[in-house]
Amino acid sequence: MSPRYRVPPGEHDLDPLLLDPTRLAIVSLLGSAQWCEFGFVRDSVQLTNPALSKQVATLVDAGYVDVHKGYVGKTPRTWLRATPQGRERLDRHIEALQSIVDRARAAAVAHEVDQPPEAARRQR
Repeated sequence: MSPRYRVPPGEHDLDPLLLDPTRLAIVSLLGSAQWCEFGFVRDSVQLTNPALSKQVATLVDAGYVDVHKGYVGKTPRTWLRATPQGRERLDRHIEALQSIVDRARAAAVAHEVDQPPEAARRQR
């Protein structure tokens, strides 16, 4: 196989934080909106309150998500949004994933068609 089409495991710009499907779903959702209410995000990514809180804390610590706490009437509410850094990292992560897919597909197209082992044995 030509080295030009190889997909080495370390040559990419994947974001380690966004390799987790739950965090990827959260940042993707938040990256598509201005602010999202905590309950909406929880229901959209199908997590419990504590599980979402833990993931949001990780994303806040990394600078990917902002949190705003306030009230609607007397009811406490929490809103979330992706930061500019979070949106940028999401875009770069998606581009890196697409690049891996594109290189793998190019390698498959360039690959010389072989017969499966069983078909080769039957021809002998």
